[in-house]
Amino acid sequence: MLTQVRIVGSGLIGTSIALGLCAHGIRCQMVDSDPAAERLANDLTGREKTASPELVIFALPSHAIPQVIEAEFALNPNSTFMDVGSVKNEPLLYVKASSLPLERFVPTHPMAGREIGGAAAARGDLFATRSWVITPDASCSKESIALVNELIELLGASVIKLPADEHDRAVAAISHLPQITASLLAQSLNSTPSNWLELAGTGLRDTTRIAASDPGLWSEIIYSNRAEIAPLARKMHEALGELIAELDDKSAIAQFIDRAGIGRARIPGKHGGKARAYAYLPIVIDDKPGQLAAIFNECKSISVNVEDLTIEHSPGQLSALIMLALSSADAQLLSDHLSAIGWNVHPILN
Repeated sequence: MLTQVRIVGSGLIGTSIALGLCAHGIRCQMVDSDPAAERLANDLTGREKTASPELVIFALPSHAIPQVIEAEFALNPNSTFMDVGSVKNEPLLYVKASSLPLERFVPTHPMAGREIGGAAAARGDLFATRSWVITPDASCSKESIALVNELIELLGASVIKLPADEHDRAVAAISHLPQITASLLAQSLNSTPSNWLELAGTGLRDTTRIAASDPGLWSEIIYSNRAEIAPLARKMHEALGELIAELDDKSAIAQFIDRAGIGRARIPGKHGGKARAYAYLPIVIDDKPGQLAAIFNECKSISVNVEDLTIEHSPGQLSALIMLALSSADAQLLSDHLSAIGWNVHPILN
């Protein structure tokens, strides 16, 4: 059972882990090679001391693990160790070359983060509802895995167990390539006139959000996983070349966009599993207190579940449009119910 955790690395992930664990009464000590970062992280998390931590977490770039592994194992010879890096074959190699037994080391990767780093950006709920991959070696002890699973579950994440090489192939596709793509798109803006950028809407902002990520961190991640990224990048390069060659063919362009839609639809919904197709119910409401709460009370009264909502409202506007995402059956049921009691409901969108 976890009572004390030592976290080596006081950045976004390490400090977020500590904040989440402290909320459950677990003592966390933050250590870092940067005294200022360590001081900030400890101030945020309560400045605890750990004498015999059950778990030591390497919350630092994978390439830095060899710099701390021997000292940390000598200091905590009875602890279980884990890392939280974005590539999983690399830390296993470092541990195999060290004094730390493989049966006491659990490689992990929380599938969560922000485009800004450091302890100042840490959040105790950063991992809530997210996946957290573990890739233990076959010799890893059940006790060590159980301890790490306990930590992940305390932080509200879901454990996914994968072989290390499969993990590295997976994140190349769903994490590392998107970072490269966002960075390429954002780079294209460097030569764009400033007055044009004033026209930018949410599409550009959404697709370039992660381009603001830490260059030092991402250079290490991409370099470490370059063998898995390279074939995916070449395939994307070929697809872009084909599009350029077919820009005079409207049907080829349509096929290009259609293939993208098929890929996008494969991304799971918010609860995981197969992506769900929702119906969207538009409702125009008055700009006055209690309108949204009243609609949700009606949803509760007829037992329909709203999966998501958006609100469109401009300052000074006397009304607002809300768009509720529901299953097709629930959308029809709610539409009929609200229409019958006088709400301004518009036709369902599929």
